[in-house]
Amino acid sequence: MIKTLMGSIRDYMKVAVATPLLVLGEVLCEMLIPFITANLIDAIKDGATVAEMLPTAGFLVLIALTSLAFGAAAGVTCSHASCGFAKNLRHDLFYKIQTFSFANIDEFSSSSLVTRLTTDINNVQQAFMMIIRIAVRAPLVLIFAFTMAFIMGGSVAMVYLVIIPLLGFGLFFIIFKVRPIFSRVFHKYDALNESVEENVTGMRVVKSYVRQDYEKEKFATAARDVQMDFTRAEKLLAFNNPMMNICVNGAFVVIIYLGSKLIITSQGTLFDVGQLSSIFTYGFQILMSLMQLSMIFVMVTMADESAHRITEVLAAEPTIADPAEPVLEVADGSIDFDHVSFKYSAHAKRQALDDIDLHIKSGETIGIIGGTGSAKSTLVNLIARLYDATEGTVRVGGVAVNEIQHWEFADQRPEDATIRQASYATTSVYGFGHPLYYDNVIQTLRGEAEPETDGREGLKSLELLIGLYLSARDGRRVALPLEY
Repeated sequence: MIKTLMGSIRDYMKVAVATPLLVLGEVLCEMLIPFITANLIDAIKDGATVAEMLPTAGFLVLIALTSLAFGAAAGVTCSHASCGFAKNLRHDLFYKIQTFSFANIDEFSSSSLVTRLTTDINNVQQAFMMIIRIAVRAPLVLIFAFTMAFIMGGSVAMVYLVIIPLLGFGLFFIIFKVRPIFSRVFHKYDALNESVEENVTGMRVVKSYVRQDYEKEKFATAARDVQMDFTRAEKLLAFNNPMMNICVNGAFVVIIYLGSKLIITSQGTLFDVGQLSSIFTYGFQILMSLMQLSMIFVMVTMADESAHRITEVLAAEPTIADPAEPVLEVADGSIDFDHVSFKYSAHAKRQALDDIDLHIKSGETIGIIGGTGSAKSTLVNLIARLYDATEGTVRVGGVAVNEIQHWEFADQRPEDATIRQASYATTSVYGFGHPLYYDNVIQTLRGEAEPETDGREGLKSLELLIGLYLSARDGRRVALPLEY
């Protein structure tokens, strides 16, 4: 699945790779800011003059501007990469659908394909945007911030070592409960889109038969199903913020107590005000990164189902494929159904068409009469090969449209293999047309040409030619038909 989707990045691969690198630069700069700030606060506490603080303050401003530049650049490249990826993915999906037969369209349904081209691709785009930026940023911030907090605060920072697993467990438990809901909701989106599509395209029929109330109820049911699933998901996700606030406030209370106590007891020798402020900043970054990770998993969970639905379409093979050597011309407009049966899927309980034997001459006009749903349109669709017949053969102008036909002798003989290697070039004993006609017969036997006449007339022609050659060779009369 991932390999299939990555194939749609193509010309946007450079900006997609550049985004994580820019995010790395942004994170490194952000990690330095609390460290420099702590030193600046300690310098102010120790009575440093403005002139003494200017180099540190200037460096702090430079780091902040650099972090801002990296972040802005990452935002630009991320947007460019995600939008380009979505464009390519939409292009690939749409072009793939163009190769589908009616059977493929029926398998997925037109409403489902619309959902995949719109909602599903939007979900994948959002997930891709978060993966190349936020999913890189959050783990880096979590690791670097905790490392710097431990360097600055020592044992005080160990509070985060307790908070991180607790908060992480709670967030991932919520994701575990939400995931199945998002998996279901997209199928209900298909039903909602199907209701809208059928109503809009068939509006004349709906109004003619006064079915507006029925269509309203159908739409309301589909919309209600989507709303109920999203409500369940949002109720679970609503626990994110309270859980985050409890962990943040609890951690800060403990750090304030331990930090203040350590500052007072050591009189600033082991722990000082600047270090306490930096631990607060790093702690906030740690907890925010955990929140971002939870958002990422929610988005990825939604996008995972969408990605599977998209790759299903991209991986699907058309049920009808063009032959390697298509027939571009037919002899006439005759149509023949030779014991044709058809059903829309292998799982269908009944045939839409059953043992149809129909022969229409070229230029002949006929009418097909039947009630709604009696497969009149299906019969016509088989002629154009919009569907393939399940059984039997459909011919147009004598050419089978639903199968590649060839013939061979019922009783195989060893000498049959020499047909392709033998030379049948001969001189004419009776005009110049005989070798050309004879060559057509041989080419037809080989499957390399269409016959210039039908079987019975061809047999008479061959007998005449053979009789002429025998008569010329032996100098005698030859009676027709030939005796074998």
